[in-house]
Amino acid sequence: MSKGAKPFSRIAGLGIGIPDTVLTNADLERMVDTNDEWITTRTGIKERRISKPGERTSDYCIKAAREALEEAQIQADELDAIVIGTISGDMRFPATAIFVQEAIGAKNAAAFDVSATCSGFIYSMYMGDTMIAAKRAKNVLVIGTEMLTPLVNWDDRSTCVLFGDGAGAVVLTEATDDRGILSVVIGSNGAHTDLLYTVGAGMLSRSGNGRYLKNDFINMNGNEVFRHAVRMLERTAKESVAKAGLEASDIDWLIPHQANMRIIQATAERMNMPMEQVFLNIHKYGNTSSASVPLAMYEARREGKLKDGQLMLSVVFGGGFTWGGMVARF
Repeated sequence: MSKGAKPFSRIAGLGIGIPDTVLTNADLERMVDTNDEWITTRTGIKERRISKPGERTSDYCIKAAREALEEAQIQADELDAIVIGTISGDMRFPATAIFVQEAIGAKNAAAFDVSATCSGFIYSMYMGDTMIAAKRAKNVLVIGTEMLTPLVNWDDRSTCVLFGDGAGAVVLTEATDDRGILSVVIGSNGAHTDLLYTVGAGMLSRSGNGRYLKNDFINMNGNEVFRHAVRMLERTAKESVAKAGLEASDIDWLIPHQANMRIIQATAERMNMPMEQVFLNIHKYGNTSSASVPLAMYEARREGKLKDGQLMLSVVFGGGFTWGGMVARF
């Protein structure tokens, strides 16, 4: 066995579901007082996918789930659990995972959602990996998904340029060798709830024009969020690597939460990792919150960059505050 902790679960399949509609920076120039240079310089975002009124968060999840199951060569009725990380589910209740369960025919699975803002996917991976490690499950479908653009105030140029919609799915199954999830770290701090938050119910409660009321828009203190994010991402990255029994120099790829290019660059610098080892797709999707890491993992694999046997580190940070890290060998 190669260097690193013994894994209990492994990633057997990946899938994504994204809206068809693309909103570019040029489009935003016609909507709000901003421009492509301002957005790109401050965020690294060039375009994002946005949902249409009538589309559901679960629509993207179902598509992602089916692709991940096909790659894993696992039937839906073989799933023991479906765990979805999201803060923008179809309804206040039932859980979005329930709708996915019904749609894909996962009749033997327990299905539930995890609310941890942008850290939702890593929190859900923690749940799935723990269930498999405890021998309570063999196959777990984990999905990170958001439909945040309906919560955007399109008159606020500081936030409306940031967010996109989509879903990324992972099928976890029992590890068979030294490839798999080597560590998952999660944490939270409720002292800063006023720095990034929204008020509201499920995404199907939107008004007829597809938007929420102004009181429900995303509220964010960008400078303070940036400061906390960089510090916590560094700490979480180092903790995740150490828990996996590795050194930072062992990591082949950093696949971070795709929230802001400056945050990503600062995290890579503090981990002494060149940007050539950082996978980026923020320019295509913006900040998709819980969906960002599985979307990036999927594309890194499909582009042939994240290869079999390589080590990947993912770190995330979100409102609450919440954070998480994961090391996996593919």
